[in-house]
Amino acid sequence: MSVIASETASPRQILEFLLAAGVDLPLGDEPVNRLAPPPVPAAPVREATETKPQIVAAPALAGPEEAAANAREIAKAALDLEALRAALDAFDGCALKKTASRLVFADGNPKARIMIIGEAPGRDEDEIGRPFVGRAGQLLDKMLAAIGLDRTSVYIANTVPWRPPGNRTPTPQEIAVCMPFILRQIELAAPDILVTMGAPSSQTLLNQKDGILRLRGRWLSFTVGGRAIPAIPMLHPAYLLRSPAQKNLAWRDLRALKAKLEALGPRQA
Repeated sequence: MSVIASETASPRQILEFLLAAGVDLPLGDEPVNRLAPPPVPAAPVREATETKPQIVAAPALAGPEEAAANAREIAKAALDLEALRAALDAFDGCALKKTASRLVFADGNPKARIMIIGEAPGRDEDEIGRPFVGRAGQLLDKMLAAIGLDRTSVYIANTVPWRPPGNRTPTPQEIAVCMPFILRQIELAAPDILVTMGAPSSQTLLNQKDGILRLRGRWLSFTVGGRAIPAIPMLHPAYLLRSPAQKNLAWRDLRALKAKLEALGPRQA
């Protein structure tokens, strides 16, 4: 009796017998041609109710240059500040609008002789919809009061009207897209004096590269709509909260602002 036929043979003995007989691969019931190329797998059969997914191309987004050009056309078409605000509210060319809670357009008196421009709204401004309402805004109110001014005697805005996520600095592309609107806002408000608060707004609007400690207190000229406006960069109230020792510099600039306003005399009708 052979080993494979023995009822007492162990599995190991059976395998050894098969190897000795030359059986090293399991075979099926039908012969297999192992020299033939492998078969191509058949495509999966879809159920009759299954529909083929449609690939829809995403709409092309406007690039920064196209968005800025569009902003220039929209801003130029606004004939007054209310129309400009409505145009900004409907403008979708800046990605910051999608992450901000609301538009922060302006505060104060649009007919004031002094226009103050900061960089961008913060958390408090984003929640309330007005510029300079947080701790920095409270300090700004005290600074204005020190020279006999308040929010009824100034007009306040930002170079960028939507809050950047996490209060980060606006990118050059975001500033470029928003620039036509703030330029038109200054032109329509037509202030006698422009105050740029902090380095970003001072460098952007006044085309300067120096830091704010070099720029502050210097009278520069800002031209918009064919009209030259005296402009003075000042330290941002948020910076003064972090560096209170610099408040003496801010006080000098405030006094210079008051002196300039008095030197200009009554506003011409």
